[in-house]
Amino acid sequence: MDQRTEQREVDTLWTIPNLFTLIRLLCLPLFLWLLFGLPSRQAAAWLLGGLGATDWVDGYLARRLGQTSEFGKKFDPTVDRLLLGVAVVAIMINGAMPIWFGVAVLAREVLVGGTIAIATLFFGMERFDVTFLGKLATFLLMFAVPGFLMAESSVPYPDAFLVASWCLGIPGLILSYYTAIAYIPKISAAIRSGRARRS
Repeated sequence: MDQRTEQREVDTLWTIPNLFTLIRLLCLPLFLWLLFGLPSRQAAAWLLGGLGATDWVDGYLARRLGQTSEFGKKFDPTVDRLLLGVAVVAIMINGAMPIWFGVAVLAREVLVGGTIAIATLFFGMERFDVTFLGKLATFLLMFAVPGFLMAESSVPYPDAFLVASWCLGIPGLILSYYTAIAYIPKISAAIRSGRARRS
């Protein structure tokens, strides 16, 4: 009985880790307002950097509090992908990021996200965890992207932020495409596993 109750609580949407992820998502309109409404590239960059720096917190809370859930495992990477995608588009519109870099980041996100969505909806793919390298790629890009904003702001030594952005961004971009290729066998295996379970 207690075990069933505990499992039911773990599977609920209303957990502290999911709440933290939701708060990160709700910061997205604030980021857009800081960038276009205020406007302040520096403030927007600090907020975006903070969102990237706290990416690990929800996973830590889930493990620490024993509140890991299937919804959370999907919600967290979806929010990360949304934050990165919207930030890249916004910063390209703002003119603070090289267009080719932003397009390369977005192309990978659309390719991977679209493939996973199609495989899940139409081919019954089972969910699989994001790999460490995939998380590392997102982490690097989430710091590189606000760095481009800093480089175009009134912050002291903007060139240092530009150098740091390229030092993080290029490895992050390469790693993101490497992990996209590495996901192909995982997606195939997850589709087979999903079909076997339905059979």
